[in-house]
Amino acid sequence: MKTHTFRSKPEFIAILVIAFFCFMAANCHSPSAKAADVKESSTPESPKPGDEKSANTDAAAMPNIDKVKVADPKTILARPEVPILCYHQIRDWKPTDSKTAQAYIVPPASFEEQMKMLADSGYHTILPDQLYAYLNEGTPLPSKPVMLTFDDTDLDQYTVARPIMDKYNFKGVFFVMTVSIGRPRYMTKEQIKDLSDKGHTIGSHTWDHHNVKKFQGQDWVTQIEKPTKQLEAITGKPIKYFAYPFGLWNHEAIPELKKRGMIAAFQLYAKRDEQDPLYTIQRIIVPAMKPASLYKAMNQSFSYK
Repeated sequence: MKTHTFRSKPEFIAILVIAFFCFMAANCHSPSAKAADVKESSTPESPKPGDEKSANTDAAAMPNIDKVKVADPKTILARPEVPILCYHQIRDWKPTDSKTAQAYIVPPASFEEQMKMLADSGYHTILPDQLYAYLNEGTPLPSKPVMLTFDDTDLDQYTVARPIMDKYNFKGVFFVMTVSIGRPRYMTKEQIKDLSDKGHTIGSHTWDHHNVKKFQGQDWVTQIEKPTKQLEAITGKPIKYFAYPFGLWNHEAIPELKKRGMIAAFQLYAKRDEQDPLYTIQRIIVPAMKPASLYKAMNQSFSYK
């Protein structure tokens, strides 16, 4: 199976990706765009002198979510949504990449510009346990929180994105598609464990990226249960968070995820479910866009200020 073909399948989410950023971030750029674009916008906040390092060290203590009491849906929905960014491949575009594929590919130069903008604007990365405690109990988050998430286990997330994030003391969430582990162009078990050991969160992204809406019978064991156990064996930690392939979910999936130990799940774009907001947390896909446009998209898509 060539798992990379899922990205080019005519799922309607690809249309949403393109439409979303045509509307909100029409000035997507080539990999050669400069970080100076941020300075041209009056939106991002400039750090105060001497704040370059402190901007990324104002982290709230990691909560013990075992003691967190799950809130009622209305309480969760009333809390402002934290910006959650979704990345896939971090590499330069190839001549063979289609327009649809390019929506999922961020060149390294563009990714670094985006990370620098977040750091310079005072953002602090948070992890799912912090988000979970905030949504349920209002546990304080660091100032200007943002969550960086990565889908599909691509090797460049480890070899390219991770070192750039390290420069800014950023942590991320890596949703692993277990069929790809150890294959060419994908992460190995050792690399996944290294991410976990160094403070990043590992989550589940199914076995082979099948649409959750099409799951039947044993699919829940094959796609969720077995991958969860495999990732727990690799990391030595519980796997509690899930990202829906293509960002697509249905109500039937939520009780199945709960049965298998998932305490929250992440989708794309759609409004959060009024009964199960923890299992329909919104993210946005980030293409190769100018930092100022990313800043604008974050502020228009999420209500946390």
